[in-house]
Amino acid sequence: MLSAKVLDALNKQIQMEGDSSQVYLAMASWAEVQGYEGISTFMYNQSDEERMHMLKLIKYVNQRGGQAKVSATVEPALDLTHYKTLFKQLLEHEIKVSESINNLVGITLDERDFATHNFLQWYVAEQIEEEANARYILDKVNLIGDDKGGLYLFDNEMKNFVSPIPQDK
Repeated sequence: MLSAKVLDALNKQIQMEGDSSQVYLAMASWAEVQGYEGISTFMYNQSDEERMHMLKLIKYVNQRGGQAKVSATVEPALDLTHYKTLFKQLLEHEIKVSESINNLVGITLDERDFATHNFLQWYVAEQIEEEANARYILDKVNLIGDDKGGLYLFDNEMKNFVSPIPQDK
């Protein structure tokens, strides 16, 4: 059984994951309209992944005797003026999600909910990877500078992005 405090925190994380899916979806739509096929493909895939993170939390809450809340999502407030800005915001967003997960883990420890603490370790590891990928991509974007050929190659590479971060999952 989930305590009221843990249930509330998990429901807030469900909303965070849903909002994250919307952030990536907005980025994907912008990139697609700009002609960045690879970037849009990457962002659409990330949006799907965030939705799966949300669903995993929903199922966990419901299986533990709670009731998952599916809240309305908020329209993302993004600066959609340049692909470089897009990836800076991506990193900032992933850091925000990591902070939210870390706060949630802290609540589970305070409440002595070791089952939920254990469940959340997957999210902790996932956020390490997400932040590392965002930094890796942002480093590539900064290397490109204003080189159109580099941007073309980068965009093409993003269609089939494979994380360079070793995964212990």
